[in-house]
Amino acid sequence: MAKGKKVTVIGTGNFGSTVAFILAMSGACHSVTLFGRNFNVAKGKALDMSQAANAARQHTIVTAAKGAEDISDSDIVVITAGAPRTPGMSRDDLLLKNADIVKKYSRDIKKYAPNAIVIVVSNPLDAMTYVAIKETGFPRERVLGMAGILDSARMAHFIYEKLQYGAGQIRATVMGGHGDTMVPLPKFTTVAGVPIDDLLDSEEIGEIVKKTRNGGAEIVNLLGNGSAYYAPAKSTTVMVDAILRDTNQIHSCAVMLNGEYGYSDIVSGVPVMIGAGGAEEIIQMGLKPLQMKRFANSVASVQQMVDKLYELNFFDK
Repeated sequence: MAKGKKVTVIGTGNFGSTVAFILAMSGACHSVTLFGRNFNVAKGKALDMSQAANAARQHTIVTAAKGAEDISDSDIVVITAGAPRTPGMSRDDLLLKNADIVKKYSRDIKKYAPNAIVIVVSNPLDAMTYVAIKETGFPRERVLGMAGILDSARMAHFIYEKLQYGAGQIRATVMGGHGDTMVPLPKFTTVAGVPIDDLLDSEEIGEIVKKTRNGGAEIVNLLGNGSAYYAPAKSTTVMVDAILRDTNQIHSCAVMLNGEYGYSDIVSGVPVMIGAGGAEEIIQMGLKPLQMKRFANSVASVQQMVDKLYELNFFDK
C-alpha cells in the first residue's frame, strides 16, 4: 500500500462508488474520500466500504466529504460526476451541462487540492478533460482522462471471444477519442506476444474493431437503464495504482497534446507512460496513413465540442 496516500472520488453513483470500492479492497491507498451531492448517501456508502475493507483485512479507510474543503491533501482526485443524456436533450445540452459540473469541481480541486493529479471520467470524456485542464490551470501531465484502458480492455475481450483462448494475455492498443471515433490499432495488438495479424484475418479483425467502437452502447442497450461501470471503474483504478506505485506503465489515456502526432491544444487518447507525476511521457508511435486519417477525424470530433464551448463563452464565465 502507498503509505499515507489519499484519493478522492467525486461522484457517488455506480461508477464512482465502484472505483472507491475497488481501491478500498485493493489497499492501494491509505484513505478514500467520497464526494457527492448527497452527503448521507456518500456517508452510507463510505461506512459500508470501510467495513468491507475490514472484512478484507485492508487498512484503507473510506470517508464522506461534507464539502469541497474535505478533498484537501488529496494525492489523486477522480471526477466521475456528470449528468446522463435524457430524452429530448441535445448533445450540445449534455455537453454544456456536464462541462458546468466538471468546471465546478475543477475549481474546487484548484482551491483545495492544488497538488493533486486529476483523472477525468465524465462524458464526453475528451472534452471534459479539456475543461478540467483549463479550469484547474494544472500542467498537462497532472490532468488525464480515462478511456483508452477501457477501450483496450473491450477490444481484448472481443479478441478472446473470437479466438476462445489467450484470456489475460491479450494486449490491445486503442488511440483517439472515447466513442465512435476511437482508433483501434491491430498493428500494436498481441496475444502472448504474437501479433493479432498472425491469428486472425482482416475481416475478423474488422469485426472486432467494430464491436470495440460499439462496446459501451451494447451494454447500455442490454441494461435498458444505465451504462457500464465495472470495467470503466477497474480501468480507472489501473491508472490510480500506476500513479500511486510509480510503475511507469504505458497505457492509452486522454491528454492535452502539445505537438505530438501533429496536434496542439486539444485532448485525445494516446499512449502515455504513467508514474508518480501523472502523464510522465507521451509515446509517439508510427501510424499508417489510414490510421493517421482516422486519428485526425477523432481529434476533429473533439475539436468541434471544444469550439462549441468557446462559442458559448464557457471559459469566460
